[in-house]
Amino acid sequence: MLPPAVVAWIYGDGGGLAFLEAFFIILLAGLLLYLPLRHQRAELRIRDGFLVVAGFWVVLGFAGAVPLLLVDNPAMSFTDAVFEAVSGFTTTGATVLSGLDTLPHSILWYRQQTHWFGGMGIIVLAVAILPVLGVGGMQLYRAETPGPMKDTKLTPRITETAKALWITYVLLTAICAVAYNLAGMEWFDAIGHAFSTIATAGFSTHDASFGHYNSPLLEWLGALFMLLGATSFALHFYAMRRVIPDIRFQVQGGRPHFEWPHRRRVSWSEAINGYLQDPEFRAFLVIQAGLIATIAGYLAWKGHHTPGESLTKAVFQSVSVGTTTGFASADFSVWPGALPVLLILASFIGGCAGSTSGGMKVLRWLLIVKQGWRELARLLHPSAVITIRLGDRGVPSRVTEAIWGFFSVYVVVFCILMATMMFIGLDQVTAFSAVAATLNNLGPGLGEVSATFASVPDAAKWVGVLAMILGRLEIFTLLVLLTPEFWRR
Repeated sequence: MLPPAVVAWIYGDGGGLAFLEAFFIILLAGLLLYLPLRHQRAELRIRDGFLVVAGFWVVLGFAGAVPLLLVDNPAMSFTDAVFEAVSGFTTTGATVLSGLDTLPHSILWYRQQTHWFGGMGIIVLAVAILPVLGVGGMQLYRAETPGPMKDTKLTPRITETAKALWITYVLLTAICAVAYNLAGMEWFDAIGHAFSTIATAGFSTHDASFGHYNSPLLEWLGALFMLLGATSFALHFYAMRRVIPDIRFQVQGGRPHFEWPHRRRVSWSEAINGYLQDPEFRAFLVIQAGLIATIAGYLAWKGHHTPGESLTKAVFQSVSVGTTTGFASADFSVWPGALPVLLILASFIGGCAGSTSGGMKVLRWLLIVKQGWRELARLLHPSAVITIRLGDRGVPSRVTEAIWGFFSVYVVVFCILMATMMFIGLDQVTAFSAVAATLNNLGPGLGEVSATFASVPDAAKWVGVLAMILGRLEIFTLLVLLTPEFWRR
């Protein structure tokens, strides 16, 4: 709550008092919950981790709505404030607001900031702090980390893993902000859009999003950094650790001393090759390239844009929707043919596991396709033992079973949410795209929700809130709380 208050003071927009009031309200509520239990010390069990994570995101949405209820501009209802806050923290990017160009800078900053914190997951940051308080963090990390590989650690200690993730995240955000500024954005917009880009989120400081700047250079830069945000942060971490010199700082004889590494470091080309050796990243690039080629070719063929504009718009919108970011440089809902639906379907794939993007993740789809090919091969060779492989490693059957379980539950949940939206009164196109936009943490949809969710009934917004939290926690983390086994001792 404090950074937006500082922004309000710098720009004199009058929104600072609301954020200070929200700060003290949330601080008081936290103290009232903490003080009676401050002497309790217990190691978290796995089921405790799921409960804390699920409860945290629900509480976070309501707490994040407090300043939005207190400000005079914009005047928001309780439902709209919760929807906007949950959309921000879950990096969905669906909004109920319009007229962003006239909103106070503090509100615009706050919206972008919720994306940035939610992108990596505030719980991952908490994982670095909880062990200091005597509370284990691995259960929280396992429940929060996106993607099917829940037990992957970058470093031996979970605390160091969380720190490594955040260092990588901050560096990418800083580089993105500088690039945007050099390409023509003012610093306020550059930092705000960098928050949303690396978080693959979608909130903008302008109603027209990237279309406000009418800059092909910014669109190409945005596409590049959205791809980086949708790439596994484990790959980023390993690349930077191998390329950036391991400079050690010591104090000898009262004077600072830098110890330069003596071991050989890899070159940038070798580091990039490390990305290309990852099967999921290669599949991710192939999917994006195919989507871009299809959309660019169709736009040029139909004469919707010139060939050059078609390529630029296709690259930006394909990457934006395919990575579930949700930025817009054009209104893709009015594009010809099946292109709008094709883009929405691409959001079901999303980015790589271990990234900030939503969707079902490329790794899951890759393994589903590989298992489909294996079943076809078994029709020809019934007695053959065929192992699904990722690179040079075999994939345990437990992983493929879990992925198929996730896929089936995802489809069932999607159908239930869509039917609920239609019972509330939304038409088929709006209901389908609204659920896709919220469950995949995408943001924009089609029909009534192509621009904002302001016109849909409040009941549909609450369904969207549930869908956004389900998508952010990848469904199982929340649904496991509904099983009788979870509550049995």
